[in-house]
Amino acid sequence: MLRTILITLLGPMLWGSTYVVFTETLPVSHPLLVGAMRALPAGLILLMLNPRIPPMAALKRHAAIGFTNIGLFFALLFVAASRMPGGLAATLGAIQPLVVVLISAFLIRRAPNRVQLLAGVAGVIGVGLLVLSPEARPDPIGVAAAIGGALSMAIGTVLIDRWGRMGTPLETTTWQLIFGGAMLLPVALVIEGLPPAPGLSEMLGYGWLMLLGTAFAYFVWTRGIGRIGSSATYLSLASPVVATAIGAVALGEWFSPAQWAGMALVIGATAAGVSIGRRG
Repeated sequence: MLRTILITLLGPMLWGSTYVVFTETLPVSHPLLVGAMRALPAGLILLMLNPRIPPMAALKRHAAIGFTNIGLFFALLFVAASRMPGGLAATLGAIQPLVVVLISAFLIRRAPNRVQLLAGVAGVIGVGLLVLSPEARPDPIGVAAAIGGALSMAIGTVLIDRWGRMGTPLETTTWQLIFGGAMLLPVALVIEGLPPAPGLSEMLGYGWLMLLGTAFAYFVWTRGIGRIGSSATYLSLASPVVATAIGAVALGEWFSPAQWAGMALVIGATAAGVSIGRRG
């Protein structure tokens, strides 16, 4: 099980690069299009590896997961990232484990565990200590998008846990990316239009997000949820840790005492949430 946890952890760690790749290489003025271009090509690439169309009943479930876990989530994620500092968006997004615990009580009849709830609160506090800065100014639309994105992915995580045996992890990842990207692309084109022709940096940014940050990351994430359960969502707290570390390296800075305390809280919350979930 430890091997599964470590492999699953690679997904959130790769997601930690999303904010810097988006803001430094991709068109920030087109967040919806970036979300669609992150998802749809990645799904089509995975389809080439497993060219099989699932039964209609499975496709309907894949579409529901694709909407919540990819289409809506990617749209809200990049809108939040385009309007707020990454630290503030990450702190708001850290409510996801708490939401998953609560949603699980309704969708899969799994009663909330007190330790998991406390771990969720500790995770939010830890991420706040780690990534928030006094200069961060909340943007109302960005705040709503970050919270909405956390809610959307939480629902998608629970649905994967509930329907995890409707296909292989590769199949589930493939079709949620295809459906989510296909749903988001026309909306992006209508609202935002086409961005300027991409240069080399944009192409490298898209390549990183599509191949490693999406196709591979979502495959190990979906596989992990199927084996660990929805408590794998606590591993997502690693994403802001990696994002903060990338920022610190780029600026040549070192963590402050408050940030070290935040990291300790995040690690403790992650360990408690996943271990209790496996016993639950």
